[in-house]
Amino acid sequence: MKPYFLGLDIGTQGARVALVDADGVILATAGKVFELNERSREEQSPEGWWEACVASIASLMQQEGVRAAAPSIKAVAVTSTSGTVIPVDADHRPLHDALMYSDKRSAVQAVRCTETALQHHNKGFTSFNSSSGLAKMVWFVETYPEKAVNLHRWLHAADYITGRLCGVWGITDYTNAFKSGYDISDYCWPEWLYTQLPLKKEWLPGVLPSGAVIGSMRPELASSLGLPAAVAVTTGITDGCASQVASGAINPGEWNTTIGTTMVIKGVTRNEVIDPAGRIYSHRHPAGYWMPGGASNTGADWVTGEFEDALASLNQAALHLLPTGLVAWPLRQEGERFPFIAPAARGFAPEGLSRELRYTASMEGVAYIERYAYELIEQLSGESVKAVFTAGGASNSNAWLAIRASVLNRPIHKARHVTGAMGAAIMAASTSCYDSVITAVKRMVTIEQTVQPSRPLVGAYEKGYRDFVNALRDRGFIKEETYA
Repeated sequence: MKPYFLGLDIGTQGARVALVDADGVILATAGKVFELNERSREEQSPEGWWEACVASIASLMQQEGVRAAAPSIKAVAVTSTSGTVIPVDADHRPLHDALMYSDKRSAVQAVRCTETALQHHNKGFTSFNSSSGLAKMVWFVETYPEKAVNLHRWLHAADYITGRLCGVWGITDYTNAFKSGYDISDYCWPEWLYTQLPLKKEWLPGVLPSGAVIGSMRPELASSLGLPAAVAVTTGITDGCASQVASGAINPGEWNTTIGTTMVIKGVTRNEVIDPAGRIYSHRHPAGYWMPGGASNTGADWVTGEFEDALASLNQAALHLLPTGLVAWPLRQEGERFPFIAPAARGFAPEGLSRELRYTASMEGVAYIERYAYELIEQLSGESVKAVFTAGGASNSNAWLAIRASVLNRPIHKARHVTGAMGAAIMAASTSCYDSVITAVKRMVTIEQTVQPSRPLVGAYEKGYRDFVNALRDRGFIKEETYA
């Protein structure tokens, strides 16, 4: 029987588990929604996560066909939110609820972390904000000194679930450690973290690549869930990197654009991408490459806000309106952070457009931002963008895919299952079954659709893109210097 792998995704709103075979076929999924309250954006119960994980796996094991596959389940990996951290005592019990990535109370500490990093290290990740794990660690120690007395270790969200699965503690992975201050270039926790900040060296975990096998599922847990006695447990991975893996963008020159509420672009380069402006930061690839990326405030939130009631008809109409020849940018909030930094930027569009034209021109505007991002990436990295993969709600629009392929003048590839749980399952297979994550992706990711550029549209969008960039310059959102 084929080997199977479990991928666990612990998100803000719930837990999800997928059972995936060695060819990337999903046999079953299950999940449990968290009971959220007003403080869920700041703090959540790790014990609640664990209970949801166990309940999700138990539910999955009851599904038809799963019990027959159970003896062939080989490994499990966990993905969760980046920047969520938990202080635990010597028995690995939480001293406090998890501090969520979306908790903004550590903003002052984030500024201090950034200033200290630039003064004492000035390499690696130095743009800490309130969503960074490091800022939350400092905030906790300063806010709860009576709890910090009993602090034994800091864990990331995925680390906690991994520890509960196998009983191996004090180990994290490159992607989770990154925004906690780990130097992924020199593979160390730099001294400034515990000499210049109120942290202790012994609080910081050991760090391994994502997907490294660190133990086996606890026998009593495996038995209670109906799983084999020797299911391997690997190090975890952050949710954004898990989705990138599931998209298929895993080799140098391959990139993924996820357009959901915002637009997130992540890819693989042979060398670290250094961006003095801080628009792009680079994770470490499990195979030793680099995984740079950035997140834009531009995305598809404007679709939900204005057009969700008639998407089918609007997308059909858009196919007959390309190219519009219009210049529009559907930024709903004030300020942009990637691919350029413009705190005062606001969206724009011509007056008096029909609903169909405004929808279509807005899709074109997002595609222009995406192209600007990839041109920035090529300039900073000195490496070519060879392939673009896609995920997110925007990938469900054939009109938008056609626009983006022609604006980028590159094929766009859409994988069948781009989820965090799928990415975690691939990581579980990457060393327990295959020789690397690159081989695992090749075997387990299926591209279900490829959209080619349209020659007539490519020429029209070349002019449209130049007009769009000029509009940004005229409004003072970008400088005259290319990608400054």
